Amino acid sequence: MSGLVLKLAPKERVLVNGAVIENGDRRSRLSIVTPDANILRLRDAIHPEDANTPVRRVCYAMQLILTGDTDPVEERLPMLRRIEELSQVFTDPDSRATLAEATDALINDNHYRCLKALRALLAREDRLMAVRPS
Repeated sequence: MSGLVLKLAPKERVLVNGAVIENGDRRSRLSIVTPDANILRLRDAIHPEDANTPVRRVCYAMQLILTGDTDPVEERLPMLRRIEELSQVFTDPDSRATLAEATDALINDNHYRCLKALRALLAREDRLMAVRPS
């Protein structure tokens, strides 16, 4: 079986096609077999007020596509531009590979994989933002 497998902790919440679903008291595993379902773990969600850095803003925009709050067709080109802008800052080989993965996922309408790739840059961005030039 292919598709997305979610492993949920007790009481963990996930957004599926606009509906918030909360897990019960035990760990569980869900297999999502519908290919175009909009899914977001709420623990991974970026809130609008937290979208205050370049990578967080791109992740938030991708999150809106993933949850169905914005049109993926209309947002594809602006998202590709945002990813390209990030590639001008993140020039190391690992970051470039991550951005290439995000671009490939976006082009192939795999919004979950795109967001996952973009989120991998958050720790790097945090480290860069922590370094203050003297």
